[in-house]
Amino acid sequence: MTLRMPRLTGTAAAVTAGALLGLLGVAPSAMASAQAGGASFYTGGQQTGDETAVDLDAVGVCRSLPLSARSAVNLSAQDIDVFFRPGCETGTPAAPGDTYYVLGSLHTASFPFPALSYRVLPTA
Repeated sequence: MTLRMPRLTGTAAAVTAGALLGLLGVAPSAMASAQAGGASFYTGGQQTGDETAVDLDAVGVCRSLPLSARSAVNLSAQDIDVFFRPGCETGTPAAPGDTYYVLGSLHTASFPFPALSYRVLPTA
């Protein structure tokens, strides 16, 4: 069986992508800055404030955020582990433990604690 999909024009593709991002609950500012296939952290809740782009090429490498993040958007095909302690250490800001956050592909997040570091996971 062959599945044939019509090719979307540039305008139709942009409208479709905008509708998808709107359904995901991505803020308009995040839609403008986090390109499809990218991911970003934000200093404010609900994808507001200063933006830090995720280095999606650094798979498996712990990265520190220059500013603590309260929210994020992930429009990539990769999942991202988010940590609330420096050096990708699990736990809460108050104490080590097993707490961390998995920011899934095509998801947004508001974190329970300020995020300090992250690790991009390989695609399955």
